[in-house]
Amino acid sequence: MAELLTDAERQTALPALGETGWNAVENRDAIRKIWKFKSFSEAWGFMSRAALQAEKLNHHPEWSNIYNVVDVTLTTHDCAGLSALDVTLAKRMDKLAGAAEVQRDHGEPVACLCQIHSRK
Repeated sequence: MAELLTDAERQTALPALGETGWNAVENRDAIRKIWKFKSFSEAWGFMSRAALQAEKLNHHPEWSNIYNVVDVTLTTHDCAGLSALDVTLAKRMDKLAGAAEVQRDHGEPVACLCQIHSRK
């Protein structure tokens, strides 16, 4: 069973993840990041590669995909909060996402390309 991050581990890992766009989830011991890719195909490719990493870790994200947007929340359910598995998967996902745009303000609505194209 995974163990919750210690205070020292949180102070080391979470600020660095925050710099890449991972934010705390309100009212949960979890982190969230939203990526915007150039196309649905790029988003799906990212999710496929991330799924392989998640399987290797036996640690699976809460995520959704709308067209070119992938919205990910990480938490470890068996310890009810953040563990080293979340930090590891977040770092791996960051590498896999490459140059995808990151939506840093999670309070803003997420607009995918299909919504943007429909307004034109």
